[in-house]
Amino acid sequence: MKQMTFADAEYAGKRKQTRNELFLIEMDQVVPWRGLVALIEPHYPKGEGAVQRIR
Repeated sequence: MKQMTFADAEYAGKRKQTRNELFLIEMDQVVPWRGLVALIEPHYPKGEGAVQRIR
């Protein structure tokens, strides 16, 4: 995530949050992301051993 500017920080307190932002905030509170990532990580491909294309 990029750093907020002073203008962004000032505007963030005044504007209404969108449905998407509210949904993402709620999902961060409900889902145990660290545990979920730790569960998936051993099975997720690491990108090693890929076949190189011939051009």
